Amino acid sequence: MENTYIYKQQKKLRCGYTTGTCAAAASMAAAAMLLGEEAVEQVSVETPGGVRFLLSVEEIRRASGWVSCAVRKDGGDDPDVTHGMQICARVGVAPPEPETPGGWYEYKNGGLTLKIKGGVGIGLVTKAGLSCEVGKYAINPVPRDMIFKHVERVCTGRDFAGTLWIVIFAPEGEARALDTFNSRLGIRGGISILGTTGIVEPMSEAALLATIRLDIRQQAAGGPGTLVLTPGNYGETFVRERLGLDLDRAVKCSNYIGASIDMAVEEGIREVLLVGHAGKLVKVAAGIMNTHSSVADGRMEVLAAHGAACGAGPELVEQILESITVDQALEYMEQVPGLGQAVMDRVIRRMDGCLRRRAGKAMKIEAVVFTNARGLLGRTKGADGLIEKIKAGG
Repeated sequence: MENTYIYKQQKKLRCGYTTGTCAAAASMAAAAMLLGEEAVEQVSVETPGGVRFLLSVEEIRRASGWVSCAVRKDGGDDPDVTHGMQICARVGVAPPEPETPGGWYEYKNGGLTLKIKGGVGIGLVTKAGLSCEVGKYAINPVPRDMIFKHVERVCTGRDFAGTLWIVIFAPEGEARALDTFNSRLGIRGGISILGTTGIVEPMSEAALLATIRLDIRQQAAGGPGTLVLTPGNYGETFVRERLGLDLDRAVKCSNYIGASIDMAVEEGIREVLLVGHAGKLVKVAAGIMNTHSSVADGRMEVLAAHGAACGAGPELVEQILESITVDQALEYMEQVPGLGQAVMDRVIRRMDGCLRRRAGKAMKIEAVVFTNARGLLGRTKGADGLIEKIKAGG
């Protein structure tokens, strides 16, 4: 591994790599051996986050027309439920027989066609509203792109044209998935292949809170007293691309919205702009200030309650409650003209009150809420003015 350490609380913590990175590495190794390599013991994988991992290859199996192998997941110093399990890939010149259920994801470039699907231990999507289509396996878009990219690199290096069939599987996946939220999300029979950066950063709570405090303290010491808080990568992208703000003024607060507000007050920050995906910030309208799913959810309950207050009937309220994502709930509400926006306006007013109570009189706080599919959903009354003030350097 290269560049895979970060510092928190003056302790060197080791980062890990996602199931998506493992799947890309296993697919790359299997493709290389299928197309001529005698044996591949290690592969170098480049993540979307810019880190390169040198990963060991296990469980190599060969047969006529296909090769399979495994890469073992390593969650770093904060392992999750998939830590230590094998993520496997079978790459062949024809689909496996018998085929597993579910559709194939496909990539074409010139004379090369790559197809991906899941196998044993990978969850099959049964409900709408996720990043993967119903009837296909829970191999998320970024991991799919990583797999395609790394296998294509192998094919290009060996002048291969034609079709390769890639099956991702995890022998322990079905058992491990029992300790996840997959069944609630409508993912049946196994784990998801996940990752947006390809890297698992250590997430021990004390260390992460200490890092957030340090970032806020540095902003308070060097800045004009205004701060942008965002829970994660989606928020940072929205801040940069849609709001046009410099990320030098931003602090990533993860799920710890309430604690980060408290720290900002303690460090003397005068104004905060909170920018986040509705999947997290809707929870704030119920006073939930730690938005991790293991602490509390409540997204659909919030939307359903405000939907009912805006005139949604019992059938629509039930559809909202059964939704998987905020976007799916909004899609249902948008069947009634004006209802979706009316609900979001109510939610943001309630969120505004919860944030102001948490911040107290010492600090002003505004919020901007979005989803990736719909863009801006709403903002508190003073958000536009604070955005312009931050742009002006105030």
